[in-house]
Amino acid sequence: MPRIPDSCDRPRQLQRRHQSQHQNLHQNLHQSQRRHQAGFSLVEVSIVMAIVLLLAIIAIPAISAYVIESKVPKVGEELTRFILHAKVNAANGLPTPYDGIGNANLANMVRDTGVFTISGAADAPTVRHGLGSAGEVTVATVDSGAAFTITLSKVNHAACPSIASVMQRVSDSITVAGNGGAASVIKDAATRYSALATESQCSEGDENTFVFKVL
Repeated sequence: MPRIPDSCDRPRQLQRRHQSQHQNLHQNLHQSQRRHQAGFSLVEVSIVMAIVLLLAIIAIPAISAYVIESKVPKVGEELTRFILHAKVNAANGLPTPYDGIGNANLANMVRDTGVFTISGAADAPTVRHGLGSAGEVTVATVDSGAAFTITLSKVNHAACPSIASVMQRVSDSITVAGNGGAASVIKDAATRYSALATESQCSEGDENTFVFKVL
């Protein structure tokens, strides 16, 4: 004998259908969350890394130049202080007031400033200026002690002409040589200092040598 449908069957069917739809929705949502939690694909990571590398290649030289530029005022200030100290303490009245002056004198004055890197023996130290890779400062007597020079080797173009602009105030003559070429006079008794002319003499990279002469 056929079963007569109960009047409550339809609501129950609707309830079961609603529960089934709710379960399916919950499963789909859970699967979507798992896909998001899985992270980036290898292709996406590779693209991001390539972009970061490209930005680094572009930015690093600019950052390096900025760092060098920021060092110029302190380097110039300490070298100026050394020159003024040497003049004050020179043997006035003698034809050779700077006889014997050298790197040891500079190292003793600037050792605790943190501006220069000093290494080697106390009587013959190596003084690095930080304005270029492995660039050194060399103090030497010239003209038999009547004058002395301060030479800055391997100066980066980012410090040109600013280091010369600072030092020209206390130097009687200045020369600059770029990329191993012949030295050009940018200041002496017959040549007025020009920052633009100095900049035109500098080469790209850590290829410039400045010589500041003090009488």
